[in-house]
Amino acid sequence: MKSINAIVLALIPLISFCAFQQVSYQSDLTPIINSKCLECHISPNGNGYRATGLIMDSYDALMQGSVYGPIIVAGDSQRSILNMLVEGRAGNTQKNLHNSGNALTRDEIKLFRVWVEQGAMDN
Repeated sequence: MKSINAIVLALIPLISFCAFQQVSYQSDLTPIINSKCLECHISPNGNGYRATGLIMDSYDALMQGSVYGPIIVAGDSQRSILNMLVEGRAGNTQKNLHNSGNALTRDEIKLFRVWVEQGAMDN
């Protein structure tokens, strides 16, 4: 019983965050994307763009995805390629993010996860 209580207590901050804070693409994610993603994911010369076709300079471009298809499954961060990449669940690709010197913080990664879970809205 103590271990179940410990698990519940550990989940309360994440559940509270997800339940009560609406993550805004414009206010919360755009500043992160502008400072940490656009250097590589912008047309025509960004390395990330050239490698994948992913442009991150607007909501519409992000939702369009890459040459491999959509990278966001609204409402499902476990299946979203974007979340797999920023959380390090996509193999060696995470090394490229960290090598750029612009690694996302835990809080920034959480914002992306919650935003996708909340429906990946253009808000």
